[in-house]
Amino acid sequence: MKDRKQLVVSAIKDGTVIDHIPAKELFRVIDILGLDHIENQITFGTNLDSEKLEKKGIMKLSGVFFKQEDLDRIALVAPDVKVNIIRDYEVVEKKVVEIPERIERIVKCVNPMCITNQEEVRTKFDLVTRHPVSIKCYYCEKITDANSMEIISSG
Repeated sequence: MKDRKQLVVSAIKDGTVIDHIPAKELFRVIDILGLDHIENQITFGTNLDSEKLEKKGIMKLSGVFFKQEDLDRIALVAPDVKVNIIRDYEVVEKKVVEIPERIERIVKCVNPMCITNQEEVRTKFDLVTRHPVSIKCYYCEKITDANSMEIISSG
């Protein structure tokens, strides 16, 4: 029998587990959610083997629960992420993030001449494609893809 060494990460009593994050997007998700500013326990792993993604990232956040707006932020950079809500050590809810048809206040328009970059106007985008992600500004109609998208941090 083969001797396997395994790192055991402690379970969280209450909080959120975010799984199936593309490994190359893990630190972007951390930044988008402003997780460098919270004092709760966070455990994350990256470049873990995954049948679906080849390499994935995962995060366990103790005592942290996200608003829908935050899940929408995640969906823009990691559209197939799975979110598990944990209460008293049990998974009580499972969600797959989904990019909404209308995205408001979470992405900055890349067009410097757009009214949202000139005045205090709330940004608004319509979803053009999900895979790969592309969105169109409601005001100037500039199309932005996932590589040039500037997501406004929640932190």
